[in-house]
Amino acid sequence: MLTRRHIRVKVLQSLYAFYQTQEQDLDKQEKFLTYSISQMQDLHALMLHLMVAMRDHAKSYLEKSQKKFLATDSEKYPSKNFLENKVIDLLANNINLITYLKNKKLNNWRLDDEYVTLLFNDLRTSDWYQEYLLKKEVSFEEDKEFLGRLYKEIIAPNDKLYEYLEDNRLTWIDDFPLVNTSVVKMLNKISEKNSKKIFETEVYKDEDDREYSIQLLRKVILNDDKISLEIDGKTPNWDKERIAELDMIILKMGIAEFLYFPSIPLRVTINEYLEIAKEYSTPKSSIFINGILDNVVKEFIAEDKLNKIGRGLT
Repeated sequence: MLTRRHIRVKVLQSLYAFYQTQEQDLDKQEKFLTYSISQMQDLHALMLHLMVAMRDHAKSYLEKSQKKFLATDSEKYPSKNFLENKVIDLLANNINLITYLKNKKLNNWRLDDEYVTLLFNDLRTSDWYQEYLLKKEVSFEEDKEFLGRLYKEIIAPNDKLYEYLEDNRLTWIDDFPLVNTSVVKMLNKISEKNSKKIFETEVYKDEDDREYSIQLLRKVILNDDKISLEIDGKTPNWDKERIAELDMIILKMGIAEFLYFPSIPLRVTINEYLEIAKEYSTPKSSIFINGILDNVVKEFIAEDKLNKIGRGLT
């Protein structure tokens, strides 16, 4: 499920694409935004299922090892800790995830199983995997800790997997860090009692978030001239042409939230875009953006330009 920060990042990506094209079509860009967000959900489902696919591959690997003519004792009587990992069982039996994968025909790990093999081979070489296999009894918490480590140390940093995702769908590389964060958070919080929340079929938390995503895109594009004027004069040491393009879009998004989203607190807007700048723009961007947005807020308050309601000003 998307957070507001995820939505802001997706809108940022869509705005960047919009400003890069000669034929600037708002309706077309709205459709791209909706498509891009749905693609992120596809990637989320696939990354969850990848851990199940690795477990299934491990089962096939052990069955083949047992049939060796000169099989060792460890191959004849292998540890089943990974095969019986309780958290993977929850993933494998989650009806939301199963249904989503089936409906979207997301069978990547069956068609491109060489990536599953590659990741499993990396896992087998790790000392902590061997230590996990040697445990005589494994608790749910230990299974959860193991799976979190598997994801963070084996899956997420794998370059071959990254290249595969890049080649597979255009939007997935931008989505990869967001999806990784969501998966790790889920693995940290999962319990046998809340297993239904492993995967949400709905992309948005509610209709307000869906509307927010479209409105944020529209407000920036349709009010571009007005928002750009608000930036003029706030950057005395910078020509507009010298401001990084992503920084300019982030500034426009922040100002659009100040002016057109009355229920979003000013400080929330500033903090969110500072974090996005740190992740997606230049090393000094967050300092630059913080200074500009802070000056804009002070001016808006002094000139009574804000129409904030509820907690909007705090």
